[in-house]
Amino acid sequence: MRTKDLILLALFMGIGAVLHMISPPILFGMKPDIMLPMMFLGIMLFPKVNYVIVVSLATGVISALTTGAPGGQISNMVEKPITAFIFFGLLLIIPKAVNQKITVPILVTVGTLVSGSVFLIMALYVVGLMEGAFTALFVAVVLPAVLFNVIFTLILYPIIQSIMKRSNFEFA
Repeated sequence: MRTKDLILLALFMGIGAVLHMISPPILFGMKPDIMLPMMFLGIMLFPKVNYVIVVSLATGVISALTTGAPGGQISNMVEKPITAFIFFGLLLIIPKAVNQKITVPILVTVGTLVSGSVFLIMALYVVGLMEGAFTALFVAVVLPAVLFNVIFTLILYPIIQSIMKRSNFEFA
């Protein structure tokens, strides 16, 4: 692992943490996880297993520290590595020749759906809520988060790529 790669990943995590802390809750203290698209950006820019491990664990810890959702601390710690490796696996199996304007929204959508589903299952298990709560929370929190994360990533990813090219950043 190179130090400047880790610094850039830490910068993404820091930006994501600040945005996550200031975003307003939608329902029962739950809010869209803005750290998630920052984790996805980190994985897309540095698609290596060791970076995925570091960024997913860091994202899980920071999300756990900043969550307001009941049962969110444990859920974030479990959900982020699972989501990161599913996202990473999908990123690796998609051919490089496919247009990024198509693959990025699909990857972010699937990643956010996985993240939200695992988070809700874990949180509902920890808190012990009834069965119908999953569907209501999925519709009220996860689906808007998917929309937000896709738009956020579609805006931010080309900007970051442009900055990286202009700064002659060398990828490991």
